[in-house]
Amino acid sequence: MPKKIKFGTDGWRAIVGKDFNLRNVEAVAQAIADYLGRRSKVAVGYDIRRLSRESARGIAQVLTANKIKVILSDRPLPTQTVSFTVRQLKCTAGIMVTASHNPARFNGIKIKGPFGGAVAKEITDKIERGLFKHTPDKIPIELAQDKGLLKAADLVSPYLKFLQSYLDMPLLRKGRLKVLVDSMHGTANGYIARVLKDSSCKVTTIHQAFDPSFGGIKPEPIQSCLREAAAVIRKGSFDIGLATDGDGDRIAALDSQGGYISPQQIISLLLLHLIRNRNLKGAVIKTIAGTSLLERIAKKYKLKVYETPVGFKHIAELMLKKDILIGGEEAGGIGFKNYLPERDGILGGLLLLEMLLAENKSIEALLEETEKEFGRYCYLRKDLECRACDKDKVRTRLSGMRRQRNFAGIKISRVKDYDGVKFELADGSWILFRLSGTEPALRIYAEADSLAKTKRLISKGVRIH
Repeated sequence: MPKKIKFGTDGWRAIVGKDFNLRNVEAVAQAIADYLGRRSKVAVGYDIRRLSRESARGIAQVLTANKIKVILSDRPLPTQTVSFTVRQLKCTAGIMVTASHNPARFNGIKIKGPFGGAVAKEITDKIERGLFKHTPDKIPIELAQDKGLLKAADLVSPYLKFLQSYLDMPLLRKGRLKVLVDSMHGTANGYIARVLKDSSCKVTTIHQAFDPSFGGIKPEPIQSCLREAAAVIRKGSFDIGLATDGDGDRIAALDSQGGYISPQQIISLLLLHLIRNRNLKGAVIKTIAGTSLLERIAKKYKLKVYETPVGFKHIAELMLKKDILIGGEEAGGIGFKNYLPERDGILGGLLLLEMLLAENKSIEALLEETEKEFGRYCYLRKDLECRACDKDKVRTRLSGMRRQRNFAGIKISRVKDYDGVKFELADGSWILFRLSGTEPALRIYAEADSLAKTKRLISKGVRIH
């Protein structure tokens, strides 16, 4: 099997026109078909990247040639919409053509299980082992439709209807919030506005046009990519800004002055919202790269906390087995109780608006109250370029660091190395070094009780690269 196709933290991703090409996409489709077997039913969706639509159609043609029924989206759409369709229509699996928040030169494939979430590594490993074992046949789309093997369908409307049933729509309809939404030229464009169209909230959306180049900016809702949204907020009059990534499953926010609200703060606020305003209970899931604030909140409300490696598939596995209230990853992917074991940036953003209205407070006031009650947590992430050929050297260096007793002059109280290398320090701060599973990058995460201290940890961490 060529090493060109490798499933990582969240699916397979590769550079368009290089490893991501129709031949490889169809090889992946055939391996999935071999794994699923005949008489399966698969939902197939795609985003707005180069080769996405063509890849989705190619996947559909290969699957139907293997006597697998396909429900093919009739438009680009967010990843969680495919997951929702899988659960709603009792599909065997879902396939989404997307590279999520990766730069525009990438595309990829995510595989969803019948439960409506990412499949486990054991399954992607089996699919990898089956690559290129059989030459894929294809059936033309029209012929597959005539044979009853393929149906092109609107997967968006049922999803939006579900969102409205999940949310407190009477509360949202009465709200008078002024909301800026940055869809980052991705597939979540217009969804928040559509859910709130009959409300008194005013929604302004920027970067609405689908653009495979994402306006030259990486479609990831992090501070450096949201400068234009922040400028629009500062010039206008908005209560809050919301941003979703390229395929709509991640969320970030901006306050009324354009200040960045990290996913860590959002997850923590939404945990409080589910507890205090929705009266829900359950365990909390954070990743090794997640904020310690979640643990502090969970401790107050006597909720169990689970910690997982980075990657929402690990959170999804626990959501299937345990009574989970909320599960969140550091990049803004959040899953909720009474929903799919899947992240949803659109729902996360709408629940944040619901919280503002339920509490009748500004986002700034909520953040200030949370800090006053639970302490200050300043969280930063730094990405360093790390080519595939350099990753083994970095792994060796990280392995050698495990024996350190101090970091940045602070005693190391605990080392975690099940996903990267994390130093928990004696003063409550921490730093994590982790090679990305989706990009050629070494990520360094840190958290402390002051921004200056967090920046100092990051600056010390950068020196190891």
